[in-house]
Amino acid sequence: MELDHFAVAGTTLEEAVAHVEEALGVAMQPGGQHARFGTWNRLLGLADGLYLEAIAIDPAAPPPDRPRWFDLDRFQGAPRLSNWICRVPNLDAALAGMPPGAGAPVDLERGALRWRMAVPATGILPYDECFPALIQWQGALHPAAMLAPSGCALERLIVTHPQAADLAALCGSLQRVVFEPGASGLRAEIRTPHGLRHLE
Repeated sequence: MELDHFAVAGTTLEEAVAHVEEALGVAMQPGGQHARFGTWNRLLGLADGLYLEAIAIDPAAPPPDRPRWFDLDRFQGAPRLSNWICRVPNLDAALAGMPPGAGAPVDLERGALRWRMAVPATGILPYDECFPALIQWQGALHPAAMLAPSGCALERLIVTHPQAADLAALCGSLQRVVFEPGASGLRAEIRTPHGLRHLE
């Protein structure tokens, strides 16, 4: 398991994008639509093959026949860092050792990108959405390689939860990811052209 990317959700994509751009002082880049879940995104490339996405329900898309990923059907309030995503070489094998509710594989595509993602039937990931969504990319194409350099690099992703120790044990040692006890939530420390910024 390796950190792949993390997501900022909003009630609208415009709000999610504005939250990222105000926090980091850099402009996000085009993304696209996710037809399977009726969502859309914009992206920001980070150093070392990581990236950040702003995501929201696409008001022009037909509603899906199942709950949307990242619990977006129930999203309320201000935009915030809502989820993190880890890539694995074999999604089925990885899920075998994960807690109930980690999701079942769904085949997805956006443009030339192809991937499999573990999505819970309820759309809600374990540990109050603090458990990572698991992804297996199909082929060599990855979003980070398609994005222009932003001058930003992730220093740390801090995952806080009352059961932080249990989360850490399930996820193992992950570069740049720290688990801390506390109220459920995520925050990122990101080095930008304007210095170290925080994204919550």
